[in-house]
Amino acid sequence: MTSEITSIAPASTPATVTVPTAVTAAVRNAAMTSELLQLVQPEAVVATGETAPGQVLDLKQAGQAFEVLLQVTLASGRQTTVQTTSNQPLLPGTQVSVSQPTTNSLAITVQQAHGDAVASLTEIDTAQLPVGTLLQGKVVTTQVMQPGVWRSLVTLLNTPQAGAILTLDSPQPLRLGSLLSAQVQGSQQLQFVPLSGRLDQLAVSQQLAGQQARQASLPSLLAAIASFQQSQAAALPVDANDTLTTLLANLPQLPDMADPRVVAQALQGSGTFMEPALLAGQAAALPADLKTTLLRLVAQLTPLLAANSSFNPLASNAAALLAQNLPGYVRNALGMLGQVSAKAQPVSFPLTARVLGRTEGETDVEGLLRLASAAISRLQSHQLSSLEQTGINDQGRLQTTWQLEIPMRNAQDFVPLQVKLQREDLPDDDAPPQREHSREAREAPAQAKLWRVELAFDLEPLGPLQVQAQLLHGTLSSDLWAERAHTAELIHTQLGELRSRLLDCGLNVTDINCHQGVPPRGPRTHLEQRWVDETA
Repeated sequence: MTSEITSIAPASTPATVTVPTAVTAAVRNAAMTSELLQLVQPEAVVATGETAPGQVLDLKQAGQAFEVLLQVTLASGRQTTVQTTSNQPLLPGTQVSVSQPTTNSLAITVQQAHGDAVASLTEIDTAQLPVGTLLQGKVVTTQVMQPGVWRSLVTLLNTPQAGAILTLDSPQPLRLGSLLSAQVQGSQQLQFVPLSGRLDQLAVSQQLAGQQARQASLPSLLAAIASFQQSQAAALPVDANDTLTTLLANLPQLPDMADPRVVAQALQGSGTFMEPALLAGQAAALPADLKTTLLRLVAQLTPLLAANSSFNPLASNAAALLAQNLPGYVRNALGMLGQVSAKAQPVSFPLTARVLGRTEGETDVEGLLRLASAAISRLQSHQLSSLEQTGINDQGRLQTTWQLEIPMRNAQDFVPLQVKLQREDLPDDDAPPQREHSREAREAPAQAKLWRVELAFDLEPLGPLQVQAQLLHGTLSSDLWAERAHTAELIHTQLGELRSRLLDCGLNVTDINCHQGVPPRGPRTHLEQRWVDETA
């Protein structure tokens, strides 16, 4: 998602802009007549009496004028670029014929506008961009046409018409170079989407790449803690040992996850909701939170290493770092330990397993600190991925994502369960008819919610498993994916029992399928394309 347009004041309803019924007059006039451009640096570009083909490479607005970068192909075949200024906007890609009446100027005649249809969009094709579609664009130029009307050229950045130039009339000027998001209201009207209070998605993506480079899987830390407590618990002070004990004790047992209350507690304590709880003043709920416990462990282990001169990266300033900015320290802990990988891998769901190897000369306490920092980065990777996937989607609907990871105990093993929950708010037209006959139900119909749930875990002897489910209007459909052939066959024989249990829970079940392999990944998955409606 793009950042908010700073030049448009927030309002109770998003500001609207219109697509003029005629193309910008400057573009049409330039296509029919010659235009005189001033050279930024006087020079002989085209010989007297000759013409040469050229192309507009770039356009920038400078006050009321426009800076145009031209590429001219000379008679010899050599190409040269010249910087000029113009009173009219010439869009990049426009083909022109160039001659030079004086050393200070170039005369051009527009031969073909950039894509013609693309450069002169006079209306939005609602067949390609239906009403409700979210458009994202960048403002190229802005001119005042009359009091209270500004005309802007906007390059579209998404949808099948990415790269097209749209001409917009707005009641307020759009800041040059700003990124905007607007929803299609009709062939001649857009409505800006207010993005106040949202994080900049580019910053989120950049931070996400850094977290991905530093993260490591949770089971490696938990296994190290279990081993450390059995052999070297005496090497730690009482408070650190208590934190290790709490960390293991708070893990849910795999059989207990059949209880919805245990699942709810595990979700709440996964670390994903630590910051919202702090903002809401609910610090009392944090002692059992996974991320809170890991941060406490890092704070307790770091002073133990500060006095260890062999551990130079942290010995000099560990206490100061913790005092000034513990979150900053956690984000950079692995970097200080020299563990940042050379290349960050793209984040997807499920987050791939990553194990940190033991470094030369590393003590067990140092290893615990390094693994704890990597585990925090993994939790933050899920949090940032949730932010990245939350916002207005291409259909103009609000989509909220929660991605998290729950470590579970299965006998002596630690099994991470990765979860992604997505809620999409549907238009009122998609809401089911109200069955209640009360006055309140008739006056306040509930907005329909489309829920998507994804699960990923690796449980022996079944192997890696993924589940995708979709719930709409009380109707559930699901696909299960098993990488091992015998597991897929086993699940297939149990699908009838699964359907029966879901029906007992009050759900209307349509499709439940099991496949061997992994789910397809891309802009749109199979489940995302399949809509179910109990009224159909």
